[in-house]
Amino acid sequence: MSKGRAEAAAGAPGILLRYLQEQNRPYSAQDVFGNLQREHGLGKAAVVKALEQLAQQGKIKEKTYGKQKIYFADQDQFDMVSDADLQGLDAKIVALTANVQSLQQSCRHMEAELKELTSALTTPEMQKEIQELKKECAGYTERLKNINAATNHVTPEEKEQVYRERQRYCKEWRKRKRMVSVWELQAGPEKWQPPEKQLPPITDLSGSAEYFPSEKEWFCFLAGNRAV
Repeated sequence: MSKGRAEAAAGAPGILLRYLQEQNRPYSAQDVFGNLQREHGLGKAAVVKALEQLAQQGKIKEKTYGKQKIYFADQDQFDMVSDADLQGLDAKIVALTANVQSLQQSCRHMEAELKELTSALTTPEMQKEIQELKKECAGYTERLKNINAATNHVTPEEKEQVYRERQRYCKEWRKRKRMVSVWELQAGPEKWQPPEKQLPPITDLSGSAEYFPSEKEWFCFLAGNRAV
C-alpha cells in the first residue's frame, strides 16, 4: 500500500464519522465508497473496515437488510426537534423548492434565447446580406427607371384588342382541330391525307402541335414586343 493510501486509510474512521453525521441519512458501504473515493482517495476495503470499526465502537448504528448492511449516525447525539422546528424546516423546503423551479424556468428561457441567438446571422453575415440586398434593390430600381422611361407602352385599348384576337384564334384553332379529327375517323389514319392548303399547326419550340400560345405570348407577338 502506498504512503498516501495508508494515510487515507488511517484517517478513514474520522472522515466517515463526520460524513455520516453531516448527512444524517443511511448509507451502504458501497454508497459511502462511491461518494468519498474521489475526494479522499479511500479504497473500498478501507471504507468497509472503518464503518465496521465505528459500529463496534458505538459511534454509528448498523442494520442488516438481507445481505446488505446499512450504516447511519447515532440519533441519540442529536437534539430533539420540536414540531415548530419541523414546520419551519418544511416551510423552508417549500420556499427553496419554489426558488429552484423559478430558476429552472429562467434557465429554460435563457437557453431558448441563446439557441435563437446562436442560429441567427452574425454581424459580418448580416452586413454582407445587407450589401447584397442593396445591390439587388439598385438593380430593380434601374430596371423600373428604364420601364418608366419607355415611350412604347401598350394602351388598355390595344391590350384588350390583343386579348380578343387571341380568343378568336383559339376558337378557330379548336374548330379546325375537330374537323381534322372527324376526317381521320371517316377515312382512317392510314388513308387520310391532309388538304394541300391547310392551316399549319401552331407549335412550340419543341415542335409539339398540341401546344397553343399563352395570353402573354400572343400579346407580345401581336403587340410587336412593346413594353407593357
